[in-house]
Amino acid sequence: MEGELTTLIGPEGEDWRVPVSELESRQKELASRLSDNGLEAALIQTPVDLYYYAGGRQNGTLLVTAEGESRLFVRRSLSRAKHESGDSDSPHTVESFPRMAAFAEEIACNPAMQFGELPHGFASRFASKVGATQDCTQIVHSQREEKSEWELEMMDEGAQVQLAMFEAVAAVGGEGVPEIELVAAAEAVSRAAGFGGNVQMRRFPLQCDRGVIVSGRAGGIPSFFDSAIGGTGPHPMASMGSGFTKIKANEPVLVDLVHLHRGYVVDTTRMFVAGTLPTVWQERLEDMVAVKEEVVDVLGQGLDCSQAWRQGLALAEELGHGDHLMGMAPDQSRFLGHSVGLQLDESPVVAEGFDRPLPIGGTMAIEPKVVHSNGSIGSEDTWVRDEEGMRPITADGAIPWITEW
Repeated sequence: MEGELTTLIGPEGEDWRVPVSELESRQKELASRLSDNGLEAALIQTPVDLYYYAGGRQNGTLLVTAEGESRLFVRRSLSRAKHESGDSDSPHTVESFPRMAAFAEEIACNPAMQFGELPHGFASRFASKVGATQDCTQIVHSQREEKSEWELEMMDEGAQVQLAMFEAVAAVGGEGVPEIELVAAAEAVSRAAGFGGNVQMRRFPLQCDRGVIVSGRAGGIPSFFDSAIGGTGPHPMASMGSGFTKIKANEPVLVDLVHLHRGYVVDTTRMFVAGTLPTVWQERLEDMVAVKEEVVDVLGQGLDCSQAWRQGLALAEELGHGDHLMGMAPDQSRFLGHSVGLQLDESPVVAEGFDRPLPIGGTMAIEPKVVHSNGSIGSEDTWVRDEEGMRPITADGAIPWITEW
């Protein structure tokens, strides 16, 4: 098995494991936060956070104590977990998971658990065995809000792949082409670049179609998903995103694409049209770009995300879009931006109730859109807040707001 692990490589043969230095600094920071919150230890068990702290998504449990001890207990695969943790350089031990009856004795502490994300049945059974009563969910979420330089590099690389995805859409689109064929073209680029096939989310039901391309009236159809754009989807079980609607001349085609590079999300939206976009739609797009600039300005000043929402909403209402911003009543979403990282729906959010700024190192997709019964239009880019303000990670000016076929 050890020799076979050398095949776990990126598309050009690169070692795509999370750097050991990243794992070490993350575990050290978690230990410090546990200590600050008076917690003895934490058990990390969600797949995303196992990848974040231990470097891989195995069937296991990572113990991190406030004193800085880290132990990864693995049911399967032990050999792969060792390799993905950095082998002999790993900042934590990698051990076989003992019988559950012996696990509490083995860890010999009172750990907190991720009750805010784990399924209730699993969490209840596991907690009863180890005596866990405290929750560390928000501690983990808060730590992950601030991205490291390496994480930002991953998102920058993902943005380059996303440019090629939009180029693929531009190459195959045109009047009469079904939405779903455009998604397929973008998907092919993304998969070839290493996308793993799943968009990770926190919020139940944990489902999202990462390629939402909607044409004309399909752009005005809501879905189960809490976002501005629903779309028909191909069938009721996949009732979001692109379906079999064909592009018609001079109708807005909204292209909202997500790519994940080594797990890290970048999210961008641009408009396409077969022919020429009517003036009314061009004006709506200009207004949404103005709302975007308002939100970016507020966040760049270090003001609260809730204030960015209120000022963005006020501008949209002033421009006459109150009843169509982020959907049509009663199916409007009440946000203008969402943080991204290893999950699409991280915190904070540009919405009411988030009375704190986007932290330095925070990454957010800002996406004001308007929706009407005959279509939808808007913009979106992924941004990072640094010491100087807000910097675009994705295309920003590299892809035109409107591309004509």
